[in-house]
Amino acid sequence: MDEATGLEGRVAIVTGAGSRGDGIGNGRAAAVLLARRGARVALVDSVPEWARATQTMIENEGGSSFVAEADVSDPASCSSCVERVVERWGAVDILVNNVGVGGPAGDVVEVDPEAWEQCLRTNVTSMMLMSKYCVPQMRQAGGGSIVHVSSVAGLIGGHPNIAYPVAKGAIIPLTRAMAAQHGADGIRVNAVAPGMVYTPMVATSPGMTEAVREIRRGRSLLGTEGTGWDVGEAVAFLAGDRARWITGTVLTVDAGATAGRRDFSPNLSRERQPA
Repeated sequence: MDEATGLEGRVAIVTGAGSRGDGIGNGRAAAVLLARRGARVALVDSVPEWARATQTMIENEGGSSFVAEADVSDPASCSSCVERVVERWGAVDILVNNVGVGGPAGDVVEVDPEAWEQCLRTNVTSMMLMSKYCVPQMRQAGGGSIVHVSSVAGLIGGHPNIAYPVAKGAIIPLTRAMAAQHGADGIRVNAVAPGMVYTPMVATSPGMTEAVREIRRGRSLLGTEGTGWDVGEAVAFLAGDRARWITGTVLTVDAGATAGRRDFSPNLSRERQPA
């Protein structure tokens, strides 16, 4: 167990805490790392088998967790989930809103309106709903930390589909508005925006080939893909007391993809610098 992280004994809820298959997704990594740092973690997923695999990983390391099946797009399910956590551990100190789907294909002309609404409900409304029931618990305890998982797709253009970047982009003002509204309650609200990470969900997405992966690597300044562990580390940092003076921010975990391009000449760039 890591020492002095400000997570020891805290109660955390991680939505989407399972992973498709045996790999490491963002939610699974965040849950394992929080538990590794001493938090007790409620593993929320609509597919309990996926969450139980995460629980096994945590238990094998001596951590504490339990599986809470829930549909985070449904208010009653969210309320019941939080109630179960409080009944078990008496508090909610940390909420990681990680659930997300790729959503429907198409631009504004092509996208199916019902699929669009479902994408927004799963990717954005779910975060509002889980926060709705966790904030009162945090307020009662004198503070807490909420981390939303967004995406660099919500920060930049160029995505082939319209629903996903719009949904992920909406998480940014949600984060900042909540940080402003609940700062006086001692509740910090931040977001993580992953870039080209390779997770089980990405691996099973249509058209994901080695050639596509190579293109994805080329979109980062470091020329590499990230993993769920990279995202999980950022989440665990923002959740704990080491980030006690950070709220309302968006932490990009993208190997510099949003900072610029790799296809420039360093020598030419230096030659243009004034003497």
